[in-house]
Amino acid sequence: MKFLHVVHGYPPNMGGTQRLFQELSQRLEQTYGDEVTVFTTNAYSNYHFWQEDARTLPSGTEQMNGVTVRRFPVFNRFSTTRLTVARILYKLRLPGHDWARTWYNGPIVPGLTQAIARHQADVVTAAAFPLLHMQNARRGAQKSSKPLLYFGALHPEDVWGFERALIYQSIAQADGFLAATSFEKAFLTKQGIDPGKITILGAGVDVAELAGADGRSWRKNHQLTDEPLIAFVGQQVAHKGIDTLIEAMPRVWQQLPSARVVIAGKPTGYSPTIRTMVAKLPPAQQQQVLQLDSLTDAEKNGLLAACDVLALPSRHESFGIVLVEAWACGKPVVSCRVGGVAALVDEGQDGLLVPVGDAEALGQALLRLLQDPALRAEMGSAGQKKVKSRYTWETVTAVYREACLAAINRFQQEHRE
Repeated sequence: MKFLHVVHGYPPNMGGTQRLFQELSQRLEQTYGDEVTVFTTNAYSNYHFWQEDARTLPSGTEQMNGVTVRRFPVFNRFSTTRLTVARILYKLRLPGHDWARTWYNGPIVPGLTQAIARHQADVVTAAAFPLLHMQNARRGAQKSSKPLLYFGALHPEDVWGFERALIYQSIAQADGFLAATSFEKAFLTKQGIDPGKITILGAGVDVAELAGADGRSWRKNHQLTDEPLIAFVGQQVAHKGIDTLIEAMPRVWQQLPSARVVIAGKPTGYSPTIRTMVAKLPPAQQQQVLQLDSLTDAEKNGLLAACDVLALPSRHESFGIVLVEAWACGKPVVSCRVGGVAALVDEGQDGLLVPVGDAEALGQALLRLLQDPALRAEMGSAGQKKVKSRYTWETVTAVYREACLAAINRFQQEHRE
């Protein structure tokens, strides 16, 4: 089978969606012998779409582990003007405000629609909303009569990003939809989307690699012994709730003064704000916070194996792959009772959930786990079992391929009629 994956970024541009489609693309090639092409941008990070990151990757076509990857240059000029127009139209609720926000989001990729239409593929899959290339994929697939699936990565709590009729009109026209969680499927069903064409995909992890990570060496390399250790792993962006975690830590330190917290992940324009928040803590507490940028996979896995609990207090997440990675390491998690995360975490069994932005509740949940080794072990074990049954890459790739075959059949039936 011939697949065309249309994604906003592809490694070394990293993120949850990028990693998902890297793994799916490579495993379709290696396990099933399928032919996979990826159309993506030359952006090193998504911030390039808005001129906030000047770094780019070489445009053109290359082979990466058997996958054909074509990177298109991005037009990112006039981002301030685009944002101003989008804000005005949105504030006044004028016609086209959803399109204006989508054009602001970008990526604006000249020639992408035509390239999708010309490409020979059995199925096109595009990821993720609310970005503009999702509309390129729809138009390109329609022009060439190819079936289309969307992986949406929806964050309905993000009103600016996802309160757009355009998104749900596009999903209704697609031949299949890949939902991250049951929450996303239920949300779309309420929007009038046919639940029969929605497949819950989730995302996968390398269970053996994570379970074998060396937490002892990680602690030794960072001059730690047996101090209670909380880890945050994810892009250093505002919606991840890192500010809530920093506000929660003084409550933890009142009872566990030796506790350490590690904030690790890809730096962004928000990273200096994090450092400023840490700098406002008392000097002794500042020393208990470690901020690490751009970890390798091995370093990230070592941190997850070394920590006692993972904290992900995001304001919105479509899935939260780091939760699954922590479970694979046998660790409990603390996150927020919202969106996809609330559907992913079995509260009280493999993790604890708290209200969004509630530093007091977050601190109490962290203390509960840090002070109860038996509960940590029980929750970590439950999470690990869940990962092995639902979230291996082998399982996720098989589910994805079946969803694509179903979309092709649905497309063919509709066109025969």
